[in-house]
Amino acid sequence: MAGDPEKGSTGQEPAEEPVRDDPLPRYKRGPIDMPFFLLVVILLVIGVITVLSASFARAYFKINNPTYFFIRQLIFAAVGIAAMLIVSRLPVRLFREYAHWLYVLAFVLLLLVPFIGITINGAKRWLGVPGTSFTFQPSEIAKLALIIMYARVAANNRKTIKKFSSGVLPYMLLIIPFAVLLVLENHVSAAAIMVVIAGIMMFAGGTSLPWLIGLAGAGVGAIGVYLYMSGYNASRFTGWSDPFADKLDSGWQIVQSLYAIGSGGLLGVGVGQSRQKYLYLPEEYNDYIFSIFCEEMGFVGAVLLLVLFAVLIARGFYLAMHARDSFGAMLITGITSLLALQVIMNVAVVTNTIPSTGISLPFFSYGGTALLLQSAEIGIILSVSRDIPLKQRERAEKK
Repeated sequence: MAGDPEKGSTGQEPAEEPVRDDPLPRYKRGPIDMPFFLLVVILLVIGVITVLSASFARAYFKINNPTYFFIRQLIFAAVGIAAMLIVSRLPVRLFREYAHWLYVLAFVLLLLVPFIGITINGAKRWLGVPGTSFTFQPSEIAKLALIIMYARVAANNRKTIKKFSSGVLPYMLLIIPFAVLLVLENHVSAAAIMVVIAGIMMFAGGTSLPWLIGLAGAGVGAIGVYLYMSGYNASRFTGWSDPFADKLDSGWQIVQSLYAIGSGGLLGVGVGQSRQKYLYLPEEYNDYIFSIFCEEMGFVGAVLLLVLFAVLIARGFYLAMHARDSFGAMLITGITSLLALQVIMNVAVVTNTIPSTGISLPFFSYGGTALLLQSAEIGIILSVSRDIPLKQRERAEKK
């Protein structure tokens, strides 16, 4: 196909499909989307500083090295930025070509968890690398693998997406193995996130709305029946419904989290001045790091942080709307939706809006594996953004 890469062979904009999937001619890729990249870097910098403040008391108590977690997080953040930029240079077609291999890898890793998995805080969700202290959650890899496979399915079936055989069945066949394995390892929150991501991507891909409504109802019902029959995490629900009724046991963590948030007031107690981090609040530098941030930066700081996340998410969806083809658009939609869900769920947990789910706050919670995976996901978005002609971005931003 000849002609301008932004137009068809006739020099005219395609009338029916502004988003394309046919083989593209060779062309010089543009720069990464700098606003999106800078927003991520800003969040990473704030996150690393917050880890230093939130972790130094427990690090000193546990290993007599107050900067232990901070140094490790700083290294992972630097490596993550490098990985982000490397992935951003990979052609988007590679993600499409190797999507099935990543899916198979994620399935095998999830399959290994019940047999050789590592138990942390009573949950067996991690795998370790022999001979090292390195651990990771296969569920995080599975989320990314599912998003890439869904983007591939949606791009391959754009013209028949409203049919059950191409708009519903492939999605169900892809998610059921992951969901079953996650439920077996009592990681219901990850399974629920995957189901929601599936719904979002099916909707964005054009799946018929009645099918989506029916599947959503079936999914909610299935999770409800499972929780009722198994009694899974009953203590979490008890602690959530009335944490002060048992504030020395099941309600301890959420009570301390609420104390931290309430102590911050309007402007906070100041950077590094948190009192709840002195071994009162469990997971203060991990899942509950937002509570420490609220205590030190106050309501104003918390709102500004959430605004930063909101702008990042909005920019992600903006890039999805202007992606060069539907595969790239669906990739960004899935990854951005995953980021949004994790932020919403983490904030909801620490404020006791929903029961504890074990969802970390992106770019903030301590954890090298999660940070590297998030960086790779951002790199994928940046890779797609490089195929959006710069002139098209500038025209769209002026509207």
